[in-house]
Amino acid sequence: MTDMPYYSTRSDRSEPGVSSSYAVLRGTAPDGGLYVPAEIPALEPDWGFLATLSYKRLAYEILKLYFTDYSEEELRAGIDFAYDGKFNHPDITPVVKESGAFFLELFHGKTLAFKDVALSLLPHLMKAAAEKHGVTDEITILTATSGDTGKAALEGFRDMENMSIIVFYPEKGVSSAQKMQMLTQEGKNTYVVGVRGNFDDAQRGVKEIFNRKTENRFLSSANSINIGRLAPQIVYYFHAYLKLCGEGEVAPGEKINFTVPTGNFGNILAGYYAKEMGLPVNRLVCASNQNNVLSDFFNTGKYDRNRSLVKTCSPSMDILVSSNLERLVYALTGGRRTAGLMRELDESGRYELDLQSRAFAGEFLTEEETRDSIREVFENGYLIDTHTAVAYGAYKKYRDKNGDKHKNVVVATASPYKFAEAVVPAINRQYDHQVLGAAGAVRALARISGIPIPYQISQLNFMPILHNTVCDAADMGKVVDSIINRER
Repeated sequence: MTDMPYYSTRSDRSEPGVSSSYAVLRGTAPDGGLYVPAEIPALEPDWGFLATLSYKRLAYEILKLYFTDYSEEELRAGIDFAYDGKFNHPDITPVVKESGAFFLELFHGKTLAFKDVALSLLPHLMKAAAEKHGVTDEITILTATSGDTGKAALEGFRDMENMSIIVFYPEKGVSSAQKMQMLTQEGKNTYVVGVRGNFDDAQRGVKEIFNRKTENRFLSSANSINIGRLAPQIVYYFHAYLKLCGEGEVAPGEKINFTVPTGNFGNILAGYYAKEMGLPVNRLVCASNQNNVLSDFFNTGKYDRNRSLVKTCSPSMDILVSSNLERLVYALTGGRRTAGLMRELDESGRYELDLQSRAFAGEFLTEEETRDSIREVFENGYLIDTHTAVAYGAYKKYRDKNGDKHKNVVVATASPYKFAEAVVPAINRQYDHQVLGAAGAVRALARISGIPIPYQISQLNFMPILHNTVCDAADMGKVVDSIINRER
């Protein structure tokens, strides 16, 4: 197989591309763009053959098309490292039919969120890439998180040789469980820093640190801006479709919809890549909370972050600058136009695009509608978290508005126990989350639902706080310098 070159989303391809391993190692391109493959590879749609594959084998068949300068041994070893014994369900990402809908459950990993699927593999890809390119400097992973990426990245890179990881999170912009998962994180190479501000402030700060020179230290990212984080997420879209085929719910080749709750646009972009590879997807429904910058974009072609950020019960989606949307803009317009639009975004906070792609639809839910979705699904016998509720409600809106009869898969991104303070009052109005508190909400959720508290949540109350650094967004670079100097 010929090696697939990667280019920046802001490149006109006049310069040679880089290898997939270099794109993984760097995380972002020097011009501020994101790395994308020269073309989205096609997967031969032999549904009979593909349906016989385990999740790990399917992952190999897909990822070998993207990571072409990794050997078969490297990829298979990485996939084994990522998925053997790391998930509490044999299907890794099972599809269940509940409440009259299909739910793709992505929360069976160590940190109870969809980020586990990719962040179990990325550390291995990063380590192999460093060896390929002779990187001898210590590698520091910088990550901004809106809640779930942080813990999954910390767990993935924990105690890895010659690597450290620094996670920045909005101090008052994540759930209690998400925060405690990060603050109690063990590992001699892990650092967690609260930022006085929102996710966009943290993400902007990380990007600014990448743009400066750091002596004797190689910086990279574990966010979905890294293609090594994004590509593994493509696998579960194919896996879900094949499961539905195997169970007779979908005929091979029949088109279906996926509804995805998203803030930074990484998860749904993986679905778009799957569609472009040949997965029979009719429509990807982009589900937003009240920070509906993305659903507005798909309905109007106007991207405008000039609005107040709303703190919602689905905090992982409380984002106004969706980094991965740049990859879609590139796919639709090319590098030169993308570079211009990103300059417009930096300068004015907005840009406009004549959307030609009918792959996407956009819907959003208010806070009250999100609570109603949780309650409706629970009364039908299934418990979902706040982000999954946004997707469930958004699909209902889309279906009713468009009369779309295609079968739909709701992408369920997190365990409801990570957002118990919001879920409990939604399913039982007699509870007040402010009275319950975080621990009380978890216990109440177990009583009401009859679903056991996951070990990862129950142990949080007994673990010591190991990270207590908080800084202003303007001081993030100083914090990184301090940590690096301390490690020398």
